[in-house]
Amino acid sequence: MMRKIKIFMEMIKFEHTLFALPFAFVGAILGAVMEQDRLPGWGEIGWVIVAMVGARSAAMGLNRLIDRAIDARNPRTEKRAIPAGLLRSNEVLIFITVSFLLLFAASFRLDPLAVKLLPVAIFMLVFYSYTKRFTWLCHLFLGFTIALAPLGGWVAVTGTAGWSAYLLYVSVAFWTAGFDIVYACQDYEFDRREGLHSIPARFGIKRSLWLARLFHLVPAGGFLALFWMTELSWGYLTGTIIAIGLLFYQHVIIKPQDLSRVNLSFFTMNGTLSVVLFVFTLLDLVVLHQW
Repeated sequence: MMRKIKIFMEMIKFEHTLFALPFAFVGAILGAVMEQDRLPGWGEIGWVIVAMVGARSAAMGLNRLIDRAIDARNPRTEKRAIPAGLLRSNEVLIFITVSFLLLFAASFRLDPLAVKLLPVAIFMLVFYSYTKRFTWLCHLFLGFTIALAPLGGWVAVTGTAGWSAYLLYVSVAFWTAGFDIVYACQDYEFDRREGLHSIPARFGIKRSLWLARLFHLVPAGGFLALFWMTELSWGYLTGTIIAIGLLFYQHVIIKPQDLSRVNLSFFTMNGTLSVVLFVFTLLDLVVLHQW
């Protein structure tokens, strides 16, 4: 049983929940402070965590299930759980169902608007896995799906979403899309051979890395704009400057002719960025403003 659980956790890359979960916290905390002049309760935070784990686990499980034939043909992914025979498709389908049930249960314990928006979230969680079959804009579809984390956190505790919430949503979407372009450079030759769509397959690696840099100008500007649009102060601004530095650095270490540091850029830098922004936002709102 423990071995099977470990395989499931490896399949969905559970540790990568670190990318989106801190932003869900940012959305929940910043939304509660801005809209209702309070901090979210521990119960709300707990259900946001359950919703995030359920949503991301379902999305990753779906992605692995939908792409199982493609993964089996790709040397980089052929050892994933389903193509390697470590998990059966029906086992993964049960896992996806349980994950969606977690999302449903958490949504019903949060604001009613979160329940009303469930169909939109589910559609995006399912649909994005198919987009690389017909459009090189698949990275943006992924970005706007993962960015539901901060927007969902905001809506879940406030029942509303203003301009600041949507600015955070767009910023996280382009942050995700940017680093997904870099990650997709690893599959440049495979995608072209298989007829799959991606920005690297469409524009080549060199141009794609430049497009990723342009994409990352959006979150850099968006995170700074939140400083001016909200009650956030120098604590948040400090974290934003560090985050922008991490964005810049991950592009410095990746070269078109040398993609060996993609995993450092994709996993380490981006995981650190989301945690840094959350910690400094929390510091700003809880310590400096004493909410």
